[in-house]
Amino acid sequence: MPGVQAGPGHALVFVAVATTPAPTVTLAPLEGEARPLEDWVTTFHLVLVVLDPYTHESSWIIDTAGRVLESFTDADCRVGWLVTGSPEQARSFLGPWADELFTFVDPDRAVTASLGLQQLPAIVHLDHALQVVGSAEGWNPAEWRAVIARLAKEMSWTHPAIPAPGDPTPYAGTPALG
Repeated sequence: MPGVQAGPGHALVFVAVATTPAPTVTLAPLEGEARPLEDWVTTFHLVLVVLDPYTHESSWIIDTAGRVLESFTDADCRVGWLVTGSPEQARSFLGPWADELFTFVDPDRAVTASLGLQQLPAIVHLDHALQVVGSAEGWNPAEWRAVIARLAKEMSWTHPAIPAPGDPTPYAGTPALG
């Protein structure tokens, strides 16, 4: 059954699974014009790391996620950040990362809600049809590695080691909708 896994001791544990977002939900870049989400996937898959600028948990993953996203900047996918705050908050929270990778803002969390995310930080890989190819919520290196390995396979690309030295230890994250 999707979204349910046998946990330790064989108890069933619900696992949050991102959902296909509404194609018309608006995705706003730091620079440029906001457009419907469906416009951002016409040529390339879209891979977003979703962060909440109001939490420590999202700040702990910035360098790790930046390293992961940077490894795909020349692949046939569009990678970037989705920050659940204003442009000013995104710039302040991400620092130089805001200019090094594509950065989107989601101050009303409409995109985050449309994706069905429950915990942040999260990573989401969307294909041309806005289908969720892979996602992971919170920081679980094995889950993020699975998302990135599948992305690498689909893009005929190599992927970075996850976890790598200096990466944080696993943690659950915080509520995605605030």
